[in-house]
Amino acid sequence: MGKTGKNIIAVLLCLLLPVIYAGCAKNNNAKNNNSNVKNNNNAPDNTGASSESVITAPPGPSASGTENNNNIQDKEPVEAEISVSRIDGLSEDFMCGADISSIKSEYESGVKYYDFDGNELVYLPEEGRKSFFTFLSECGINWVRIRVWNSPYDVNGNGYGGGNNDLETAMEIGKLATDAGIRVFIDFHYSDFWADPGKYQPPKEWQDMDIDEKSQALEVYTVESLTRLIDYGVDVGMVQIGNETVNGLAGETEWKNICRLMDEGSKAVRYVADTMEKEILVVLHFTDISESRYRSIADILENEQVDYDVFATSYYPFWHGTTENLTNTMKLIAEEYGKKVMVAETSYVYTLKDGDGHKQSIGKDSGMPLEYDVSVQGQADAIADVIQATVNTGEAGIGVFYWEPAWIPVQVYNKKDKNSKKVLKENKRIWEEKGSGWASKAAGSYDAEDAGKWYGGSSWDNQALFGFTGHPLASACIFKYVFTGTVQK
Repeated sequence: MGKTGKNIIAVLLCLLLPVIYAGCAKNNNAKNNNSNVKNNNNAPDNTGASSESVITAPPGPSASGTENNNNIQDKEPVEAEISVSRIDGLSEDFMCGADISSIKSEYESGVKYYDFDGNELVYLPEEGRKSFFTFLSECGINWVRIRVWNSPYDVNGNGYGGGNNDLETAMEIGKLATDAGIRVFIDFHYSDFWADPGKYQPPKEWQDMDIDEKSQALEVYTVESLTRLIDYGVDVGMVQIGNETVNGLAGETEWKNICRLMDEGSKAVRYVADTMEKEILVVLHFTDISESRYRSIADILENEQVDYDVFATSYYPFWHGTTENLTNTMKLIAEEYGKKVMVAETSYVYTLKDGDGHKQSIGKDSGMPLEYDVSVQGQADAIADVIQATVNTGEAGIGVFYWEPAWIPVQVYNKKDKNSKKVLKENKRIWEEKGSGWASKAAGSYDAEDAGKWYGGSSWDNQALFGFTGHPLASACIFKYVFTGTVQK
């Protein structure tokens, strides 16, 4: 975009913003990958339905939201295929969350999911059939997290993959979750594709903007997007301003500018919440956990008077150290800075096998020492420990979100099968057409250094809570089981 175009945008935004934000100034200053960790590779030998659907529908209370969580800890332990200890001190409104951003693209790719009785779960509601979202609720999940990219498409309209998570996709997923009684946590990346500590490109439309123009664009985009979500009927309860923002946000790398963008995003959320009479928490999200690093970030946020409610972190056991460190770091933020804390992303492997022909992030060749058994039980143990670590921070610890529990293979790939080449070829075609891989070839035009070289399927299918053929693992009920404990069958 040339200078003339930039000036036109600046003028239009300046004319628009005073009208949009009149009366909301009162909210502006409100102060409200490789750690060494022991390895036991007890991966299941089979990944078909026979090894994934051996448990029946779990008995006991439903934890499908705050209402159904009430007094759940008064219940007796339930029978299950895995051993889970009850976690004392869990609040009835503890956020038991899952990031399901890829679910629409998975269904569009022909992926099928099942409940514990082997009944197929539908994506869109159908009379007499259980939906995927109802099943999540039955498993104890009361929140879902959904990422939003500004425009994850190239000039020809080809999707970048990773779920092609534009606003319309988030609206659809969010409404389906809301209708199942599940609350929604929106994760604005303020990018057209993945934003994380290694990459934080601004959206294509913002690339030639200076910080003043970008701040205005971010605020307008947030107001418009959040308003559309709520008008569509999505029960938004939290909004994340940027994703894993330890090194940058929307192309900005100087903390003063990062903080300015964060505060503009927060201002937008406060305005929409006030105008639409909603209670919406503002979340900032970081990773690379250490007390010194997080104290430094929290100091910067405080000095720059960034308005937010929740200091969230990613925590992956194979990258981020011990749960003791997790608790200590979150406690520091809660006690010294008066913020709510939570784990916005966590996961663990139940197998080291590859399910779709795309190399795993944590697989047989990753060389990563693993603290828990590589099994369904080990996966459940890892999640339970993260929940316990969060509870140990006290009342400030509000929840844990599991990252992409349903991102499973389009078609199961086994290198030893005679038709393996055909399956892989078909998977690649579908990833490109439906966006169900982590990145498509088209994404290379935006992210040449990463997606441009490593595009393909899911590197996370061995960390899902569904097996490769779509049958739920016993660990899918971990958010329910931690309220009661289990007795193994």
